[in-house]
Amino acid sequence: MAIENSKSPLEGLIHHSDRGIQYCSSGYVSLLRKHDIIISMTENGDPLENAIAERINGIIKGEYLENYEVNTLKVAKQLLERVVEVYNDKRPHMSLGNLTPSQVHEGLTKGEKLWKSYTL
Repeated sequence: MAIENSKSPLEGLIHHSDRGIQYCSSGYVSLLRKHDIIISMTENGDPLENAIAERINGIIKGEYLENYEVNTLKVAKQLLERVVEVYNDKRPHMSLGNLTPSQVHEGLTKGEKLWKSYTL
């Protein structure tokens, strides 16, 4: 759905996942490669291996999805679509200088890095 609805080139996009069987399947991996999407997977399924991706997932689940009862896949897809739109286009992020991820993606930061790296 993200590939079909993208308004920007996907080259350089990073898709992070655990090593779930659906993400390791040859069809899924081929689709990502076809669109020049970088594949990022944890080595052993440990969520601490990519804290940034896991934080985004936690925000979406904790701030947006916890207050909804989702009983069907159709409802889940509709809700997630709205949540991702709010997260990317409407919610300013302190770590991004109070810009939205979409604004940063569009280059409104003038090339300046707005977040800290805590890697050793």
